[in-house]
Amino acid sequence: MEFQRARTDEQRAERRTKILRTAAEMLTETPVAQLSLNELSRRVGLAKSNVLRYFESREAVLLDLLDAEVREWIADLERSAPPGEGSARERGDRLAQILATSLARRPVLCDLFSSQATVLEHNISTEVAIRHKYAARASLQALTLLVAGHLPELGEEGAGRLVEMALVTAMAAWPCARPAEALRAAYDSDPELAAMRLDFADLMRRTVEVAASGLLARAVKD
Repeated sequence: MEFQRARTDEQRAERRTKILRTAAEMLTETPVAQLSLNELSRRVGLAKSNVLRYFESREAVLLDLLDAEVREWIADLERSAPPGEGSARERGDRLAQILATSLARRPVLCDLFSSQATVLEHNISTEVAIRHKYAARASLQALTLLVAGHLPELGEEGAGRLVEMALVTAMAAWPCARPAEALRAAYDSDPELAAMRLDFADLMRRTVEVAASGLLARAVKD
């Protein structure tokens, strides 16, 4: 495979963008755990060694993709989910529904979230880790401001706690709501077992509702 070196910053940025876009497309077909650097390189049209000129590892590619997906999700929430009216309880429930449905519509983001701590944050350098954590901090701050706009009663600290609980729930709930083939067959074979199958959006909504209610109650007592 012939390699033509990107000689300008613009060319290098274009090549990084192509790698990230290709990885995102692959994740619509295969889970994070099955995405290989070899296959990514083939689809991009570069040798594996040349892909590594732009990203130090498969995990580094996916971390950058995670950061980009989170930014896109937040921007969409800011455009499409302005704060509404009603009681704090009503606004909290509405926010829970918004977060749950918006995440359920983004399976690539949810898959990346669920793999973040166990896969993506391994096999990377300190430099990549620092860059990722700065990006994650900026996203957490943006989400906290968004939540505080819906529930100003929580204050910044309470809004931040709600964001943390929502994200941790998403990380844990996504793989649980995507059972292996044998478990799907078990659920399909027995109605009693089928009741144990988790629905991601419903679990997210109920958990964020309860968390918001609890934080609002504590805010009133404080």
